[in-house]
Amino acid sequence: MIRFRISLLIIFGYFTLLTGCSGETSSEEELFSEETIGEESEENDEDGMSTGLLAFQELYDQGVDKYLGVFTPTSSEVVSGVTEHIFTDIGGGPICFTGERFSMFTRDGSSNHLMIFLQGGGFCSPVACEATETGIPLIPFGILNPNDPLNPTANYDVGYVPYCDGSQMMGDNEVDSDGDGTNDRFFRGVQNLSASLDVIFQTYPNPDKIVLAGNSAGGFAAHNALPLVRRLYPNVNIFMINDSGNGIIAPGGIDVLLDYWNARSFLPESCADCIGADGNLTGYHKYQLDNDQNMRMAYISSKQDSVLSASYPGGAPAFEAELLEATTELNEAYPIRFNGLIANGEAHTYIIRQFDIEVGGVMVRQWVTDMLNENESWTTIIE
Repeated sequence: MIRFRISLLIIFGYFTLLTGCSGETSSEEELFSEETIGEESEENDEDGMSTGLLAFQELYDQGVDKYLGVFTPTSSEVVSGVTEHIFTDIGGGPICFTGERFSMFTRDGSSNHLMIFLQGGGFCSPVACEATETGIPLIPFGILNPNDPLNPTANYDVGYVPYCDGSQMMGDNEVDSDGDGTNDRFFRGVQNLSASLDVIFQTYPNPDKIVLAGNSAGGFAAHNALPLVRRLYPNVNIFMINDSGNGIIAPGGIDVLLDYWNARSFLPESCADCIGADGNLTGYHKYQLDNDQNMRMAYISSKQDSVLSASYPGGAPAFEAELLEATTELNEAYPIRFNGLIANGEAHTYIIRQFDIEVGGVMVRQWVTDMLNENESWTTIIE
């Protein structure tokens, strides 16, 4: 087991970009301190890194936020303390990719902290479609368990976004998949995500801390959600937790998906290297860390994740090599705001179903707790 006393954050996102931006400055820790939060929400800092509302201005100019404030739930129902917000497909609104109804959930906590959780569930490509067709409702396990006193987010307000769009919550397209002349796949991930974030913002408008977490496809989607969350909450510290949604993908793969889903607006046009020559998305994660100084990023993964490595050229060993390289690269560039927790083996996802497992002698829940409390013990651990 190798334990790096580093504080980067491992690569994230299935859909993030490789940017040629420079690495962190030596004052990284000060940039994330409470004293600096919100001070530069509408201007660049002294190193030229934009924060607050300007952090992702290029993406807003490209229209990534065009559906914020557009759709509202048609009804809301409360069951056992959880509110389901139901949407109807009106005017190209939120919907699952096969046409099923879309809904999302909120749950009140006892603190002024907010967790936005993005569920996972596969994706659709022109070749194969393995996405879930209906969203999974909020299930109180792992990091979502409000009754576990050792869960660091037990008392958080929760905004829970199910996954059923097949496009990593970034699609804006309709496709005729069987050639019969009728569209039968509705990639409205950005509508689903934007509408859900609107509900979350209206329900919890003034949190003092935000955890943006997701597993599997939801881990990928966390990177897509970041600029929208930042648009709504320009001055709040954001802690991103990407569980098993890294950006290790075959060369050319992401380009095919972005075109299929009509999701190019999520990638800044100025970032020529956001998608690496190796197909990986390390650069987009750098772009996000460079441009949003008020966020930290965490990456949780297995070295040879059986789901993510299954279609990777060279198989699990090649996937592992790319993952470790990306993790080290990000951690070295952002030693305060990025760390990774990388386990041996092939397991897929941790923060819901394996929250109590130990990786390198540290329980996953404790590692997450250290991150959220900004403890010095929050470091990169690679078994």
